[in-house]
Amino acid sequence: MTTEHKTPLRIATQAEPDPTDEALALIQQMGVDQVVLWVKGEKACYDYYVAQREAFGAAGIGIYALGNSAIHCQDAIVLNLPNRDEIIELYKQHLRDLGAAGIPYTTHAHIGNGVWSSPAGTTRGGAETRALDLDGEAFGGSPHGTFHRPLSHGRQYSEDEIWQNYEYFVRQIVPVAEEAGVKIGVHPDDPPVATLAGVPRCFNNFENYRRALEIADSPNFGMCLCVGCWLEGGEAMGCDVFETIRYFSQQNKLFKVHFRNVDRPGTQFVETFLDDGYMDMFNVVKALADVNFDGVLIPDHVPLMGGDPRIGTAYTIGYMKALIQRAEAGR
Repeated sequence: MTTEHKTPLRIATQAEPDPTDEALALIQQMGVDQVVLWVKGEKACYDYYVAQREAFGAAGIGIYALGNSAIHCQDAIVLNLPNRDEIIELYKQHLRDLGAAGIPYTTHAHIGNGVWSSPAGTTRGGAETRALDLDGEAFGGSPHGTFHRPLSHGRQYSEDEIWQNYEYFVRQIVPVAEEAGVKIGVHPDDPPVATLAGVPRCFNNFENYRRALEIADSPNFGMCLCVGCWLEGGEAMGCDVFETIRYFSQQNKLFKVHFRNVDRPGTQFVETFLDDGYMDMFNVVKALADVNFDGVLIPDHVPLMGGDPRIGTAYTIGYMKALIQRAEAGR
């Protein structure tokens, strides 16, 4: 009798490029062997990607994902602004450089006016954290600027426009990703509402995700599941996070998981420590173990502990490792 192969669940951590010895030691001490990097400007090139792969690799750490902030959350792509084709050409080169450098994945956020937040809130023990109250002061933030209501780009866009722009983008990007051997995971809208400041959002529920991935129709174009965004949306997502994991895993389209909890669903929430939100995060890990998830889980939007972001990251990864050990013991 044969035994089904079980893939161990893996954790990655966000890291700074050009790592110091101290930074590498901390990653090793946390028991993590995969990182996610973001670069910009002249560092977004093949030679730099190879140098980073070698720097981390010398410490036994692989680069699972590398993003270029110049093409991330790009309103030019989503809204067909005058520089759209220029940005898409940068995107293609990023994919070619990743593939040539042996880096297998990048995250894409198809968001026209950023991730929306309110002034910082607090969670357990007074830890500073991201909060959102769309009934009060709120703004969209991205690498390309800050956006405000009522109209972030001067007019109301239609859903048809957003979908047409999306299809234009994927028709150009997907063949390059396939040739380069690089996977692209699309991050949900944050928050996952129907529209914000005149811009509809097309990665805001289960059905729209399914539609978008069917349009792309590629093994290299899939999902970066942000658990936090899915929990923000709650019932409005159309499928809970467990069914979402099962469905997109069956499609081989679940590439990366952002591991985050919030205090409640809706448009008024505070991000929490993993063990202090409304979701029992063990059940999320168990669902990932049950489908033999072979991507990575990464801490996301970690509350600030003790005035040092490294403390919260270490706490979060320790908690994640314990959840994974418990889930894998039951497999």
